Order: sequence, then C-alpha cells, then structure tokens
Amino acid sequence: MKRGFYTIMAAQFFSSLADNALLIAAISLLIEISAPEWMTPLLKLFFGLSYVLLAAFVGAFADALPKGRVMFITNSIKIVGCLTMLFGAHPLVAYAIVGLGAAAYSPAKYGILTELLPADDLVKANGWIEGLTVGSIIMGTLLGGQLVGQKLSTMMLSLDVPFIDTGIDTAPQAAITVIAGIYAIAALVNLRIPDTGVRYAHQERNPARLIIDFAQCFTTLWRDKLGQISLAVTTLFWGAGATLQFIVLRWAGSALGLDLTQGATLQAVVAIGIAVGAVLAARVPLKRALSVLPVGVAMGVLVMVLAVFHRDSVPNIVLEGFGMQVPLYLIVASLLLTMIGALAGFFVVPMNALLQHRGHVLMSAGHSIAVQNFNENLSVLAMLCVYAVLVRYDLSVPKIIILFGMFVVGSMLLVMRRHRMNMRRADPLTLIREGRH
Repeated sequence: MKRGFYTIMAAQFFSSLADNALLIAAISLLIEISAPEWMTPLLKLFFGLSYVLLAAFVGAFADALPKGRVMFITNSIKIVGCLTMLFGAHPLVAYAIVGLGAAAYSPAKYGILTELLPADDLVKANGWIEGLTVGSIIMGTLLGGQLVGQKLSTMMLSLDVPFIDTGIDTAPQAAITVIAGIYAIAALVNLRIPDTGVRYAHQERNPARLIIDFAQCFTTLWRDKLGQISLAVTTLFWGAGATLQFIVLRWAGSALGLDLTQGATLQAVVAIGIAVGAVLAARVPLKRALSVLPVGVAMGVLVMVLAVFHRDSVPNIVLEGFGMQVPLYLIVASLLLTMIGALAGFFVVPMNALLQHRGHVLMSAGHSIAVQNFNENLSVLAMLCVYAVLVRYDLSVPKIIILFGMFVVGSMLLVMRRHRMNMRRADPLTLIREGRH
C-alpha cells in the first residue's frame, strides 16, 4: 500500500473514534435532561439527515477540491457540532451539525481510495479501512461509556483551570470536551493526506443542475447489474447496523440487566466481530465479491437468537481469571454478538469494494460515494423511524428483534433472487473487467 493510505487510515481512525464516543455522550445527555426514550434513536436519524438532504451536493464538493482538504474542512464542522452541544444546544440539533460534517467527509474519505489505489487493491484497502473503522468504533464506544461513567467523569470534573470558569459541570459535558479534542487531532492529520493529483471536470454549482446530475448518477448505479446488488446490500447493512446499535443497548438492559456504560461495552463486542469479519473478507478477490451474499442471510437468522436469550438462559456461574469475575451469561452473550458482527463484516466489505469499483467506472468517485451515502442513510432514517415508533408504542424487545431479523433475512433473499435473474444473461467477472452495465 502507498504511504498516503496509512495517513488516510489514521485520519479515519480518530474521526470515527470521536463519532462513536459522541453518540454515547449524547445519549447520556438525553438521559440527563429526562428526554423520552423514543428520542434516543432519533440521534442517529438527525445525524444521517444531512447524508440524504445534501447527497446531490457533497459529491461535487468532494470532487472540487483535493480530498485531504475536504476532510479537514468537514472535520472542523464536526468540532463546531461538539461545541454547540457543549454550550447548551439540544443534543439532536447539535448531533445534526456533526452529521453535516460527516456527510461531506464520507465522499472524500472513500473517493480518495479509488484515486490512490488500483482496482485490485480495493477489497484489501476496504478490509483495512473497515477493520480500522470498527476498531475505532470499539474504542470510541468504550471511551464514550467510560467518559460518562462515574469514575472517570468525577476525575475530569475535579480538574480546575485557574481563574477560569469553564462551565463544564456534568459528566456528558466533560466527555464532549474530550471528544472535541479528538476531532481536532483528526483534522490535523487530514492536513497530512497527500494530494493524489486527480482532477475532475469543473464541478457544477447550480443547485438545480446538481440535483439533476445526482439523479442521473443515482439511476445509473441502480440500473447497473452489479451496482444495484452491491448498493442494495450496503443500503440494507447500514440501515440494519444503525438500528442494531440501539437494539443491543435496550436488549442489554432488559435481558441482561446492564446499565448504559455496560451496554456500550456490548456494542463494542459487536464491533470486534465486524473487525474480524472485515479482516477475513479482505482475502476475497473482487471477482468473487458476490459469493458472500448468503452470509447476510445467516446473520439475520443469528440476530433472531437474541430474542430468546437472557441472563437466565445459562447456569448462574461466575468465571474467574486475570483478577476478574465474569458471569457465564455475559460470556455467552458476548460470543453471540461477536458472531453476528463477524458475519456482518464478512459480507459487507466485498460489497462495499465492488460498489466503489462500479461507481468509479460509471462516474466520478465523489459522485458515486454520494449516491451510496444517500441510499444507505435513507435506509438508516427509515429503519430508525420504524424502530422509534415501535419503542414509542412499547413493543417488547424480543418482538422487535424477531421483526428485525426476519426483515434482514427476507431482504437478503430478495437480493439474491434479483442477482440470479441478472446473471442469467451476463457473467459478473466480465462485467467487472469490462466496466459494462
């Protein structure tokens, strides 16, 4: 891999670390202000809203400037979002500002890979990027949980700045201050990302024409025989993944009796599984990317097992080791969540690489990633809205999990059926090599 790739990885790590720590801090802030429970999943909804509303514009923005500069600007917007949350804005509004930065950041982050690396390295690069991203999710979730936890927050709040009243008086505020600092580190690393030298045609600035151009890119990718399959899978994955984050938190509380900090640890366990799956998937060549589709069905089936698992499902045994005491039910739950994450990581990485390649062949990098983000975050918004409604009307956690798992299985089966129909008249390897659709 080229040296610039590792700089991109470092920037992505710190930015994603802060994103995931901030989610836990924002949830803690909602709890502190006694917000209703159904408002919690709306954090992700407000975060993803910019991906949908600005999809027609962020691709052109990402292609108009060197990608490293775009990533610096957008990380700075995330810092602004943190500061607004810190100084009293409603968590949903502040998190929406962070989402604005993330929406513009993503086309540059993934688009630069297609500029920097040959197509044959994209699966490997995506495996590393996804593995590192998941590592940052793990650490960010754990960090967020610890920052709002009593022990670490008490220590941070005891620190005083001489002659200055910082106005930081609560655990969420202290956590957000630290997270803003991490965003600043990410922004500084962005400045070290090399200019690939790739330049695109002059980017349109007329909003109406940008929307028309985006609609054409959207149609092109959905009509492509390989693009539509990979796009359908990644769209499903991100919508399901965002919903699963909140399902795991509620399931951890209702089935295992864990608090927010402990539940955040279980979220990190899922992320560990995704990292393992992503690393294993890095060995899948681009020409065999579509062979992993059945793994998505297996993931949906395994998710439904959560509906029947609770702390009384296993013997009340406490295991000891390394000076720790861990209940057996927590170990079994962690293994189950790790397996779910591994299946998810294994099937989404090749799909992501294939989608990036098809998008690069059919249109510019920034525009194709913008189309991908639009679809994925529209899925996130729709699924989180449904989940919020289910929570609002007090549907039990096991029933929500069953409905969720059935939806994933059914959707993946429909995607596999569509792929078989597409391939009756075309060879996927030929399509990948020739760039036809």
